[in-house]
Amino acid sequence: MSPKNKIRVALVVPHIFLHRDILPHVIFSPGILALELANGLVNYNVEVTLFSPGPVNTTVLNINSDMSYFESELAMRGDSYVDLLKKHPFIFASLSRQVQSELIAKAYAAANNSEYDLVHIYTNEEDTALPFAKLCNKPVIFTHHDPYNFLIKYKSVFPKYPGLNWLSLSLSQRKTMPENTNWIANIYHGLNPDEFTPVEKPTNNYIAYLGRIVKSKGVDLAIKSIKKYNETAESPLKLKIAGKHYADPGKDDYWKTEIEPELGDMIEYVGFIDNIKQKNDFLGNAKALIIPSTFEEPFGMVMIESLASGTPIIGLNSGAIPEVVTEKTGHLVKKDINEEITINRLTQAIKNIEEIDRNACRADFEARFTLERMCEDHARAYRKLIE
Repeated sequence: MSPKNKIRVALVVPHIFLHRDILPHVIFSPGILALELANGLVNYNVEVTLFSPGPVNTTVLNINSDMSYFESELAMRGDSYVDLLKKHPFIFASLSRQVQSELIAKAYAAANNSEYDLVHIYTNEEDTALPFAKLCNKPVIFTHHDPYNFLIKYKSVFPKYPGLNWLSLSLSQRKTMPENTNWIANIYHGLNPDEFTPVEKPTNNYIAYLGRIVKSKGVDLAIKSIKKYNETAESPLKLKIAGKHYADPGKDDYWKTEIEPELGDMIEYVGFIDNIKQKNDFLGNAKALIIPSTFEEPFGMVMIESLASGTPIIGLNSGAIPEVVTEKTGHLVKKDINEEITINRLTQAIKNIEEIDRNACRADFEARFTLERMCEDHARAYRKLIE
């Protein structure tokens, strides 16, 4: 370890979206978190080198892959990265794999050359890094951003390596790995407390949904619940939906069949919000954020964005949602196999949301979910592993 008390970490984010020409056009919370982590760790005597497929805006040393062949393919087709992703996803994925493998090999080789004290593989493309971790003579630690059994390519490989070093995003996420997995720490995500702040005088006249518009996120349950609430409410509430939908019937017709036909005066689609100030306003003016996810959420960044904005949360008891939402910051709703029962419970939670103190939401965020706490927890985990 050199110099004394300082540790040198290779933070490897092999996902192709971590590129300044791609990141602004996609939903990729792990990439934003990685940048925040890299920049923040300097305050904890951690010297970070960020390995990413393409160049990114960061204050730390940034090492990239050779993207020349990828760029040649783009030039030949006259496409941008995002164009290629949309039109030829298989080619995009194939080229991405080449880039990711090169990046991981570069980080492991540098660690073996004693340039780093530890390698942290961060994001969902780490399955390439798993089988080669034993060839690295410095500690390697892994963070994954989905449930470990979310996709076949994940659940078929992760259980093979429980003896490696793992960080979890939530205790719920751990349930999808073998019991003997070597967990180094459980580290919740964090936010810069200056980016999301409470709105002084919120309009308080709508329920907000923010996230991907897919079946597993339960947007249709939010619609049914707000419609049921408005049947008897003296002051009806709007449901405002923000996020990206996937309207290609070949991939997912959820938007076309279950969401778009419901849009009208009281159910509004506001589009994809990629600006922090606009997102803060959207969340901060809402009476509540609704998270009706039916799958096992490993964490959920939008929840802590809501708390930072001083906005209570109504969520189903899926995955990590109960680890974030407390009785002081919102209402947890128990899922039922009977959808109508679930909708009735969500409707009742909307009726009761007034009892939640918005100041308590911000206070809980400041106590548990700041960027500073996230960086400190990582620095502690690194030192634990090295020592």
